[in-house]
Amino acid sequence: MHNFWNKAVNWSQKHRVILGVVGGIFLLDHLTKVAALFWLPDEPIKLLPFFYLRYVENTGAAFGMMQGGNLLLIFIMLAIVAYMLKSWKELCSYGKLVEWGCIFILAGALGNLYDRITLGYVVDFLDFRVWPVFNIADSFITVGGCMLVISLFFNRKEKREEK
Repeated sequence: MHNFWNKAVNWSQKHRVILGVVGGIFLLDHLTKVAALFWLPDEPIKLLPFFYLRYVENTGAAFGMMQGGNLLLIFIMLAIVAYMLKSWKELCSYGKLVEWGCIFILAGALGNLYDRITLGYVVDFLDFRVWPVFNIADSFITVGGCMLVISLFFNRKEKREEK
């Protein structure tokens, strides 16, 4: 156990920036969800003609899929987080775009995972009326996923140029 603790301390000291970014995103997500939970009324608040703040308790995944599947989604998110942590070194070897994509996905997944475990649902509140209501964590997961997809195109192009 002592050896594990030393490795964890060494890793956290070496990756302070990553931990700070993940912690910052998690905190931003959590604070905005708490604000939505306590201060958003039952009716949506119109901020712009196309943008509202609307409190939603989401027990499913993206786009309303798997409503009521909170327990399964908790296990899926835990598996994703575990895979990313276990494969961190390998994933980051693909470059900064992949590394930052993974950081964003990890932070967003932890934010939504926290909600699922503590509340039994995810708090969503950003409503553009043409897209399902979402939150800060969802935004970072989406941006991180896009960064991974973009990196695939760059890596594929580099491999073709090597041939």
